[in-house]
Amino acid sequence: QVQLVESGGGLVQPGGSLRPACAASGFIFSTYGMKWFREASGKEREWVAIIDSNGRRANYADYVRGRFITSRDNAKKTLYLQMNSLKPEDTGVYYCNIDRRGLDYWGQGTQVNVSS
Repeated sequence: QVQLVESGGGLVQPGGSLRPACAASGFIFSTYGMKWFREASGKEREWVAIIDSNGRRANYADYVRGRFITSRDNAKKTLYLQMNSLKPEDTGVYYCNIDRRGLDYWGQGTQVNVSS
């Protein structure tokens, strides 16, 4: 079955960096585009980034563009999100996601806290 396991969150000061990862299994990772979402406390889950199946193209939400970079290692079946110049408003739970055969799959998320 499809499994997505996020890791790499934590507490960081404003201006700092984190690099969450998403380990995937149960499907052919190299054939699917992948997405990142985040959810702040009391707010709806929002889209952050998308990357195509071979990692050559990515796109970002306006509020993270220029600060976040997503990448993937298909040999390791792992998705990454390099987060730089973090702001307090980036605080939330970060999830990776795939849409496989019309169904959305989510990991358990990894908590990111940006605070001084």
